[in-house]
Amino acid sequence: TLNYREREILRLRYGLADGYAYTLEEVGRIFSVTRERVRQIESKAVRKLQQPYRNKALVSFVDGLDPTTIETESARS
Repeated sequence: TLNYREREILRLRYGLADGYAYTLEEVGRIFSVTRERVRQIESKAVRKLQQPYRNKALVSFVDGLDPTTIETESARS
């Protein structure tokens, strides 16, 4: 499972918290770490979520999201 910091970094970096995708620099300031450390934590969290036996954790993570926000974000990409 993802720990608190991994979850929050993903939420902030991908705009899942408030629709705004924070930069590495901004997230680093929030957690008092370097941009590189944020990138490392984000990368590790994404790798964890890609592992099939962790799918249940991903479902519970995504269940709390507003579908309209996800559609809006994907339309911008």
